[in-house]
Amino acid sequence: MKKFLLIITLYLTSVGLAYAQDDQSRADQGRLQAYKIAFLTRKLNLSPEEAQKFWPIYNNYETEIRNARIETRQRNGNEIEKEEKILNIRKKYNGEFGKAISVDKVNTLFRSEKEFGNLVQKELMERRQRMDNRQKKRDN
Repeated sequence: MKKFLLIITLYLTSVGLAYAQDDQSRADQGRLQAYKIAFLTRKLNLSPEEAQKFWPIYNNYETEIRNARIETRQRNGNEIEKEEKILNIRKKYNGEFGKAISVDKVNTLFRSEKEFGNLVQKELMERRQRMDNRQKKRDN
């Protein structure tokens, strides 16, 4: 786990202020996605057969989740509406995932997704705090 956090830290540190640039942002998203895939693969401990069935389903699931978030944002929808859409997608894919992996692994998947999101969010907050502290030192 420490190794994973180190990788995330190094990644986020290396990104710097490039988030404002569209091309760089897409590349960063790709790298973050690769870290997420590695994280989930490790957490789920998928056999080759499971992985072959699981990842196409997961990719569709993730696309639907992303589209629900984008649609809600574009329509200035409320948070409850967005969360309800996401919950319905998760319920739908709960059965789909069950065709590829065990029920225990499906539960581990949903928990691991939250864990990954929390790790990334924590790292971003710490990074912003470090940047704020550096800025305050420069201003003094």
